[in-house]
Amino acid sequence: MIKTIDAAAFCAAVIHGAAAISASTQAVNELNVFPVPDGDTGTNMSMTINTAAAELKGKRYPTVSAAASAVASALLRGARGNSGVILSLLFRGFSKGVKDKETIDGRDFAVALDYGVAAAYKAVMKPAEGTILTVSRLSAAAAAAAARENDAVESVLTETIAKGQEALNNTVNQNPVLKKAGVVDAGGKGFLIILQGMLDSLQGKPMPEAGSEAETQDKADFAALGEEDITFDFDTVFIVRKKKPNVNLDELRAYLNSIGDSLVIGEDDEAFKVHVHTDTPGDALNKAQEFGTLELCKIENMRTQYEDLAAGKHVQSTDDLDAIEKELEGAEEVADAEPEKEIGFVAVCAGDGLAATFKDLGADGVISGGQTMNPSTDDILKQIRKTPARIVYVLPNNKNIIMAAEQCIPLCKEKKVVVIPTKTVPQGISALLAALPEDGEDANTQAMMDAIKGVHTSEVTYAARDSDFDGFDIHQGDYMALSEHQLFGTNTDLDALLKALAEDKPQQEAEFITVIFGADVKQEDAEKAQAIFQAACPNAEVTLLDGGQPVYYYMISAE
Repeated sequence: MIKTIDAAAFCAAVIHGAAAISASTQAVNELNVFPVPDGDTGTNMSMTINTAAAELKGKRYPTVSAAASAVASALLRGARGNSGVILSLLFRGFSKGVKDKETIDGRDFAVALDYGVAAAYKAVMKPAEGTILTVSRLSAAAAAAAARENDAVESVLTETIAKGQEALNNTVNQNPVLKKAGVVDAGGKGFLIILQGMLDSLQGKPMPEAGSEAETQDKADFAALGEEDITFDFDTVFIVRKKKPNVNLDELRAYLNSIGDSLVIGEDDEAFKVHVHTDTPGDALNKAQEFGTLELCKIENMRTQYEDLAAGKHVQSTDDLDAIEKELEGAEEVADAEPEKEIGFVAVCAGDGLAATFKDLGADGVISGGQTMNPSTDDILKQIRKTPARIVYVLPNNKNIIMAAEQCIPLCKEKKVVVIPTKTVPQGISALLAALPEDGEDANTQAMMDAIKGVHTSEVTYAARDSDFDGFDIHQGDYMALSEHQLFGTNTDLDALLKALAEDKPQQEAEFITVIFGADVKQEDAEKAQAIFQAACPNAEVTLLDGGQPVYYYMISAE
């Protein structure tokens, strides 16, 4: 039985925990209860804790206190989404609980966990039961009780996880939304997976590996190649989210075979992954986007890599991008942008059209992100620091990004940061339209807060899985409409669903309606959608905007 752990063991445990949640990312994502294809809790928690794992690898710390402080600092800046922010707060409190500790035993672990829970609860305005907060609180209580019986850290952590699992199982009874869907809380599940990974590390169990698609080759084996074997220059790998589960990829296969070789396509109902060698990777990507939304891409020049290998040089690959980016950012961020004006604005959105809209309305900086791709606190902080204003307003435009944005307030010492809690892109647009930079902070804040109250947002997407939710029998691939994040209806006929939305009260009472169409919608189809709203809402001015956003075919703003 392991009684105490030192800094090295603590670091190894955190790295193991990060690997555990990384291996279970998709499983946790799928617990996000709404059948909309935007489950990202596992992704956010994995990306958040992996910032800490990256910080710890290859480093040595003299004490647990120093190691925990490094973890807390990395997590704070790498936090993504509400679940990632709460996870960072749990570790930040934990760090305070082990301050000045060279090693820790089970009692120290329990005290530190309690510090973490207190920090997380303090940061959440209205804590709800049946969430990661509940699971962490009851886990900490179990840790304290276990430490009184046996203060060995292994024993305490074992009991913490056991009681935490009981708490997690009960979340389905505490949260009405979870109860309707019949699932446990995704954030609580992720938290326990991390703790189990830490315990596995202490017990010497092997580190889990993220799942891989065996049939798809991610990297070319350059050591086995001769230059004459390289018929096409670029090793190209990408992932595309399908427009519909039953999309036929035969046309894509034929096209990719005509412009390259070594083609492998792996697929499931939601996405497909392509590996191909080609001289025109841009053409491959453009063609693939006819079948869905591009999510991830890796392109490497095999010829230059082979030449570097033959010359005994470092073979540069996409694995080097993070280091290169840090170097560029370090050179770029020598100092914060000097204030040239009193007030500036930073907005978060996904889609080139939306980014251009926010820029046109006066945003100094636009951060790429949104549903399924939440920016980290550090991403937001960097854009704030680049903004040449004394006061910087942040428009998160997504309820899952608000907490990450708010973490920037104490981190930015040089500028005042004001977060306007916009939960949707239409709210963000209305807030920026109402901005009064020349009138000062108080009037500006009031005007923007008033503006977002008058915006009603609807969204149209597709169902990622079968579900029986709130009386709706939902089938994978159905079109789904959300009204203020609540399920409005489903239909296999998109036009019929849009007509029903247009005839709903918020749109019927609106003076202005903006139909924002996404990356998967053709211009002629978008114009048809606009016509549906014009016909159903004759008293409203209906505007069409090419947002280019992923996931959501349409966002509809009614004011």
